[in-house]
Amino acid sequence: MLILYSYWRSSAAYRVRIALNLKGLAYRQVPVHLVRDGGQQHSADYRALNPQELVPLLLDEEAGGVRIAQSLAILEYLDEVFPVPSLLPGEPELRAQVRALAMHVACDIHPLNNLRVLQYLSAELGVAEEAKNAWYRHWVERGLAAVEEGLAAFGGRLSLGQRPGYLEACLIPQLYNARRFGCELSGFPRLLALEDRCLALDAFKAAAPEAQPDAAL
Repeated sequence: MLILYSYWRSSAAYRVRIALNLKGLAYRQVPVHLVRDGGQQHSADYRALNPQELVPLLLDEEAGGVRIAQSLAILEYLDEVFPVPSLLPGEPELRAQVRALAMHVACDIHPLNNLRVLQYLSAELGVAEEAKNAWYRHWVERGLAAVEEGLAAFGGRLSLGQRPGYLEACLIPQLYNARRFGCELSGFPRLLALEDRCLALDAFKAAAPEAQPDAAL
């Protein structure tokens, strides 16, 4: 049994849900509310599971209870333990391109608009709401502009030709977040075309934030 500690609006957890669905893997979700009770990720019980105090966290009971934190590490683990269907292209150069773009999302764009960063801007630095949102939009739009250019390497195809994988699992949640904060996306036609293709697929529909069991909690 795979157990995913998740929060419905976490884009990092969203990435993992997409990957699990693309592989057709059954899993059980354990909600960790990132806002309620001061943030349930900071509780002693959860900290004992994941000292990073972040979601997602994957627990693989069949592997003796191994725990994997960090969404990209989880995606790599899933691809190694459950290799079919693969999330990554077979060609080394395309695998590197996929990883580079995924890391740009997960390591360069997302950390600057992570919930704990936004909370620090407001609570500790006294940044006004509109200024905070402007910060968010600036870094997301700048980052997505680079991704838009990077997608040219795929010639209008998905990262695995006719099917999505690792790259799309990272991009779609970031676009979801961008829309929540009113980012301007009209200048990214490659990204929007890719998004349209992905959102029509069941794996992405089932992973969407509003479809999660804790969305209504």
